[in-house]
Amino acid sequence: MAEPTQNLEDHDFSSVTPEDFAALVKQSSATELDELMRGELRQRVLAEIFSRMTRQFRPESAGSLTALIRWELTGGKGEPTAVYDVSVADGVCTATPGPTDATPRVTLALGDADFLRLVSGNASPVLMFMTRKLRATGDVALASGLARLFDIPKPTKN
Repeated sequence: MAEPTQNLEDHDFSSVTPEDFAALVKQSSATELDELMRGELRQRVLAEIFSRMTRQFRPESAGSLTALIRWELTGGKGEPTAVYDVSVADGVCTATPGPTDATPRVTLALGDADFLRLVSGNASPVLMFMTRKLRATGDVALASGLARLFDIPKPTKN
């Protein structure tokens, strides 16, 4: 079960279930999430999220889709933008840190705290897009259907 948010930095995120991660994000303030996403810990959290993204991919929902989705995570206070490329092709999803040489079909840009809320099922991608917390360039239709390609966790009840 999720522990109190003041100990976010103490978590081994590789052993936290997607549901418990969703609960941690749900009970954390934007300030707490921003504090979590600093330095080496930010890199560990992002690496774990994108690794899980490949495991939570639903190939049956992708069909014959071939696309490169670029994520640009605009870090807070002194943190550089983190870029991950997620490729979907032949029923397989792969995630690569840093921009690849390939041209993305869609680029999604958002802040770290909003990214954590989005991938943990704690935010509506449509509402985030409408309020400009999530910016999509390129194939916006593809962006609007990305959620169906992944098993997005639901926060456990506290």
